[in-house]
Amino acid sequence: MRFFLFIITFTSLYASMHVYAFLKLRRAVGLSGAATALVVLFMILMILTPILVRVIESADFEETAKGFAYVGYTWMGFLFLFFVASFSLDLWRFLVYVAEGLGKANWSALKVSARLAFFLPLMASVLAAGYGLFEAWNIRTETLVLKSSKITRSIRIAQISDVHLGLLIREGRLARILEKVKAASPDIFVSTGDLVDGQTDSLNGVGNLLREIKAPLGKFAVTGNHELYAGLDRSLAFTKQAGFRLLRGEAVSVEGLLTVAGVDDPVVIGSGRAGMVQEKELLSRLPKDRFTLFLKHRYEVDESAAGLFDLQISGHGHKGQIFPFTLMVRLVTPYVAGLHDLTSGSRLYVSRGSGTWGPPIRFLAPPEVTIIDLVPSYRART
Repeated sequence: MRFFLFIITFTSLYASMHVYAFLKLRRAVGLSGAATALVVLFMILMILTPILVRVIESADFEETAKGFAYVGYTWMGFLFLFFVASFSLDLWRFLVYVAEGLGKANWSALKVSARLAFFLPLMASVLAAGYGLFEAWNIRTETLVLKSSKITRSIRIAQISDVHLGLLIREGRLARILEKVKAASPDIFVSTGDLVDGQTDSLNGVGNLLREIKAPLGKFAVTGNHELYAGLDRSLAFTKQAGFRLLRGEAVSVEGLLTVAGVDDPVVIGSGRAGMVQEKELLSRLPKDRFTLFLKHRYEVDESAAGLFDLQISGHGHKGQIFPFTLMVRLVTPYVAGLHDLTSGSRLYVSRGSGTWGPPIRFLAPPEVTIIDLVPSYRART
């Protein structure tokens, strides 16, 4: 039900953005009857594209679905950027109008015509979307070093998150992500959810790339919300075939060096496809003198479990993926991206994500592979 309501809300807002853009276009340049019909038909097709892509993909017309997805989702990213730029300029025009009316002064030098108010945001959006396509392809490596007295030798962890393997994220993009992982030669390799997005039937070759990654201390994964949307059984099977051990409300000791624990995403638990495991109950059973790495898809922190783990690593938010969504994410959580100190000595690291969801665009929120070096920190004897 929650997902259905999300789809209804999203489609309504997306359609409203199209109406806004259409009105801006018609006022700026004027449209003939035929041109109006073509623009309206194109916009209706773009509004319906997310649904059409799923239907066409389900019918096994993968290449057609891929073409629709690339055009439709790129347009989605561009339209959002245009809407933000244009609405900001319209707000400026409104403030100038109000100031002129209140002050009875001539503010004509600061006025922007309807034509210019369309073409300035249009050019800005084209540039931002072009850069965003490049930024989404340019995977960055984020490295952090954490000291702990519970670590007896250095351990390197590589984290990927929110890859969203599917129609648009395939072998080429995944290979670039895994190049960063291979270069780091991690001891442990983890995926913190949303590894897949969409049908997994045609991802066998992609799975082989993941299976080639060797990590001497193990490969671990947890589910994200998109594992459920893509079909939980198929998503779990794909993740296991890629060489990951799924942690679904359980913990494992890694050669006595540290403990790795993980939980399912709340939507998976809510679907009845997983047992409800309280984080506090799971983590309180673990050895206190051993470093606990906690894998959780969402950046949310269970305050009752704070202090029962040393480091939680998460993803989910993509840092908004396309600015200014970053500002919207900040309204939901203070843990947008990066390392955060929590209470009782626990820490949280939130990845910006390694792939993209929806638009193949990232703007001011570059994708990342995270390398975490855990190193010993010996306490001085007294």
